[in-house]
Amino acid sequence: MAAPPTVAVFGASGNQGGSVAKALLKDGTFKVRAITRKPRKREAKELKRLGAEIVKADLDNEKSLFDALKNVYGVFLVTNYWEYMDIDREVQQGKRVADISNHLGVKHIVFSGLENVRKLTNGKLDVPHFDGKGQIEEYFRELGAPMTSVRMPDYFENFLDVFRPVKSDKGYYVLDIPMGGVPMDGMSVKDLGGVVLAILKSPENFIGKDIGLSTDKLTIEEYADVMSRHTGKTIRDSKISIKDFEELKFPGAQELAKMFQFYMSQPDRNKDLTLMLNPEAQSFEEWMSRNKNAFMNV
Repeated sequence: MAAPPTVAVFGASGNQGGSVAKALLKDGTFKVRAITRKPRKREAKELKRLGAEIVKADLDNEKSLFDALKNVYGVFLVTNYWEYMDIDREVQQGKRVADISNHLGVKHIVFSGLENVRKLTNGKLDVPHFDGKGQIEEYFRELGAPMTSVRMPDYFENFLDVFRPVKSDKGYYVLDIPMGGVPMDGMSVKDLGGVVLAILKSPENFIGKDIGLSTDKLTIEEYADVMSRHTGKTIRDSKISIKDFEELKFPGAQELAKMFQFYMSQPDRNKDLTLMLNPEAQSFEEWMSRNKNAFMNV
């Protein structure tokens, strides 16, 4: 009996890669080669305990990538613009993996991509953490590589971090998210793994496609209402404008404001397809019911 094919999972000790690695390990169809720069991290050690092969490699180091990708059937690739906030570096990292995968004959790459907003809007709007991933998608296509792009929406987990409710001077909490009443797609990053697993198991249906993911599409007021109901706190949409959001005092505020402008155009995110690929993926209501305690210190 032949050994299961191996899938190399980049960012395996992070949110997206960790979700993918765990889903593949639980299913058992594929062996998992967990790629990380930090094999001693707690998350990497846990993946090893679950049966993953842990391999140290760096997206900036070509030799380490050659070694990491030898004899694999598939690859899950995620790049991280926010680590260096350098679009050129991110694009080069993605191209490096594309070239090496192509050279080694990898049969299927699932890339965590996004739209090239600058190209789509003829330069009227640029969102570097989207645009770089869009350029990487385009490069895979130019190579003729067997790639599927999965485009994540806003993570539900962002409500615990960068978009967490803040207390107003009137005593209630507000969500400072400038969507102007337009619904925004969302999804838990933990549910990505089940989607990627399904795609890898049906390459004939998904190679060459860009798949926009979503498990819910709510206005900010609706997100706030769900959060209020589960936490017992009064949480509202602050109705902040794009201009005022740009002036918030945190790194990346202007970048995120442009992202929300793009979200207002309703980019293609397919809830029905997402749930077909991963029937266990959570709605925001379900996610809040499981994570409400994390909001107690908000």
